[in-house]
Amino acid sequence: MSSSTPARVAAFFDFDGTVIDGYSAVALLKDRALHGQIGPGEALRLALTGLDAMTGRAEVEDFMRVGVTAFRGKTADQLAAMGDRLAASVLGGCVFPEALATVEAHRRQGHLVVIASSALPFQVEPLARELGVDHVLCTRLGEVDGVCTGEVDGPMLWGPAKAEAVQAFAAEHGIDLAASTAYGNGDEDVAFLASVGNPVAVNPGRELEEQALVRGWPVRRFAPRPRGSVLDLPRTVAAYGGLAASCAVGAALGVVNRSRRVAANTSLSVGSEVALALAGVRVEVAGEHHLWEQRPAVFLFNHQSLLDPLVVFKLVQRDVTSVGKKEVERQPGVGQFAWLINAALVDRTDVAQAKEALRPAVERLQEGYSIVIAPEGTRSVTPRIGPFKKGPFHLAIQGGVPVVPIVLRNTGELQWRGSRTIRSGQVDALVLPPISVAGWDPADLGAKVADVRQLYVDALDDWDTAVKAARA
Repeated sequence: MSSSTPARVAAFFDFDGTVIDGYSAVALLKDRALHGQIGPGEALRLALTGLDAMTGRAEVEDFMRVGVTAFRGKTADQLAAMGDRLAASVLGGCVFPEALATVEAHRRQGHLVVIASSALPFQVEPLARELGVDHVLCTRLGEVDGVCTGEVDGPMLWGPAKAEAVQAFAAEHGIDLAASTAYGNGDEDVAFLASVGNPVAVNPGRELEEQALVRGWPVRRFAPRPRGSVLDLPRTVAAYGGLAASCAVGAALGVVNRSRRVAANTSLSVGSEVALALAGVRVEVAGEHHLWEQRPAVFLFNHQSLLDPLVVFKLVQRDVTSVGKKEVERQPGVGQFAWLINAALVDRTDVAQAKEALRPAVERLQEGYSIVIAPEGTRSVTPRIGPFKKGPFHLAIQGGVPVVPIVLRNTGELQWRGSRTIRSGQVDALVLPPISVAGWDPADLGAKVADVRQLYVDALDDWDTAVKAARA
C-alpha cells in the first residue's frame, strides 16, 4: 500500500457467543447425531468434553485436534453441504438481532466486515455469506486433492492466535487497526479485542468483564435468543388444525355455492385468521389501505418463515391465490389444497419456455385473482433481504397489473426457517403503495427489481420512519 492510500477500517466479529447465541460446535454435534453419524450419547459426551476444555489454550487445541479427525475422508463438497444444512436448520435461528444490526451499521459506514473464529470454515462461512460478511478468518482443515486429512492446517484461531491472525490480515489488507472495532464475548478474547482501537465486550464472561472494566472497554448486552415454551407445540397443533377445519368448511361452502372462489376465499381468509389466533400471533399492519387500491395485483412479500403466507393471506383476504410448482398437484394434502385455492401451478423445468410457463398465473390475474408470491424464491436463513428473482415482475408485466410490496418483520422471530413450532407474539407488516410496471423495459428489468428490493431493505433498516410515512 502506498503512503498516499488511506488505510481501511474494519469491524472484526467473534462468531460463537457474539454473532450467534451458543456454540456452533454443539450445533454440529446435534446435526451429526440427527443424521446418524454419531449416537446421541456420544454427541452429549463430546459436547461436555468440549465445554470442560474451555479452561486453557492447550486443552482447547487438544479437543479440536481430536474433533477434526471425524472429518477425515470428507470431500470439500460434503463439508460445504453439511455447513449449508447447519446454517439453515440450526444456526440461522441463533443469530443475535443486535449482531445483525451491528454488521449492517458497519457495512453502511463502508467498513470491511470480518469474522474471526476458532470454528471450522463450514461452520462459519454459510452464515457469513448470509450476513454479508466480507472475510472469514478461522481454523482451517488440511486437505489433499479436495479431501480432508482429518488434521488442522495452520494455527487454531483461539486466544492469542486469533489476535495474531487479525494483525496479519490487517497488514495484508491495509487495515488501520487503531481505527477498527472488534466484538468478542469469551475470556480468551482479551488479546483479540486488545488488538484494535475500539474493542467491545459482548455478553462477556467473568474474566473478560473484569478486563473490560479495568481497560475501560464498553460492554454490550445482546438478548438471548428465545428457546420457546411448553405451549408452543400445542398452539402449533391447534393452529394447523384450525386451518384444516377452515379449509373443510370452505370446501363445503364451495360445493353448496358451486364456486371454487367461495371455497378459496373462505379457506384462506378464515383459515389464516383462525390459525394465527390459535397460535397466539397478532398482526400489526401499517399502510393497510394500499391493499385495496388496485386489484388484481401481484402482492410481493419477503420470506423467512412458514408464517409468512398465513400473515399475507390474512391481509389480502379474498380473491387471491398463489403460484406453485406443477409437481405439488401429485403430493397428498398439498395437491388438494392447491386445487381448493385455485393455485397457479407452473412448470419450472423448461427455462427456455419461462414466459409460457407463467401462463397459468397470468390466467388467474385475468380471472380477477390477485397473486401472492415471494420474490426471494425461498425462505432466507436470516432476516436480511435476499436477491429478488425477476419472475414475479414478468408475471405482473404480462398480466398488466401492479406489484404491491408487503414488508414483514418478526415472522422469523416467531417461527424461523428451521423450526416446526410457532411462538406466540406480534408480527409487524407494512404495505407500500402499488407500483405500476406498465412500460417497464425488459432490458432494464434488473435495475427496476433492485429498486423494489431496496424498498424492503430501507423499511427494515428504519422501521419507525417507514411506518410513520405509511400512516401519514
